[in-house]
Amino acid sequence: MGLPIVWKPILILLFYWMDIFLFEKLHTDGVVSEPSLKNVKSAPLNNFSLYWEIKIILYLGVLLLSSGIGILVYKNINTIGHQAILFFTALISSSCFYYCFKKKLPFSLQKVESPNSFFDYILLLGCLTFILFLGYLQFKYSVFGTRFGVATFVPMVVLFFTAYYFDQLSILSMAITNLAAWVGLVVTPVKILSGNDFYSNTLIITALLLGVALIITGFATKSKNIKAHFEFTYTNFGAHIFYIACIAAMLKFDIPHIIWLIIMAGVSYFFYLKAVKEKSFYFLLILTLYLYVGLTIVVISMISFTNEGAFYFTFLYFILSAIGLVVLLLKMNKKLSNYDSLLKRVVR
Repeated sequence: MGLPIVWKPILILLFYWMDIFLFEKLHTDGVVSEPSLKNVKSAPLNNFSLYWEIKIILYLGVLLLSSGIGILVYKNINTIGHQAILFFTALISSSCFYYCFKKKLPFSLQKVESPNSFFDYILLLGCLTFILFLGYLQFKYSVFGTRFGVATFVPMVVLFFTAYYFDQLSILSMAITNLAAWVGLVVTPVKILSGNDFYSNTLIITALLLGVALIITGFATKSKNIKAHFEFTYTNFGAHIFYIACIAAMLKFDIPHIIWLIIMAGVSYFFYLKAVKEKSFYFLLILTLYLYVGLTIVVISMISFTNEGAFYFTFLYFILSAIGLVVLLLKMNKKLSNYDSLLKRVVR
């Protein structure tokens, strides 16, 4: 991500003056000639990119603006009026979408670049205010009644449509999050929802299926070349949801823990092949960490803490396994680097 926008130019100037001071000292000692010193002093500063810093500031600006609107609504709800609040949020959202529809590039199943620098952030603001509008509409007027599944289904459809139509990964992440919420509400009985009992068998199984579905969707997206750059987002969400659901199943179900560990290992083999093929250390990292957590649960469940030796064994296990985990990650990272170097030599 780089240095914050304030510090980067300061550090560049600092290093520049340090170089000048060093060359002046070398000139005084007779090591550097007068023309060389003049060339160094007259050399322009190196260009530096503010791309990521500006993007972060714009994203934060959109989030702060949407949060500020929510706080304004909350604090002045009695004086502004409900209809005025709804009209204001609807006006912002519709204006953002109108701008995006006017400025967007033609739709394509391949990657489509944004027409300008502010397009992504205006679209994000439009989606956030749209969700705020629907949420307030449901909260105040209960337009969907107690059908909470419908209340989450409508914004989910809009977000998925927006993500594909405008080719926006950030909106796709919001849509997948909304999908997880919608699936959870659909399969969860009202008594579980009202009692906040989210550690239920139904939700764990649903999370497992949702994780697998997202992984398959990511694979199909890339293999069919339909917005292939969406593949990572689908796979990333699916992997985390699946692994977390497996760990929850280990702790919840009476099925032997080793069976869940074998299931995790089977899916991890798929991610291992994917990571090696794509030279992605990220997927190697997450599959290793989740497998380590699963293995630790299996080991701890097999230990009978009836004597002092069991505690010493557990203590040694965590120390040695942590060291082994670090060594394994370093070796896998080196393997990916060697594989990349070998591949470049073969291509040449």
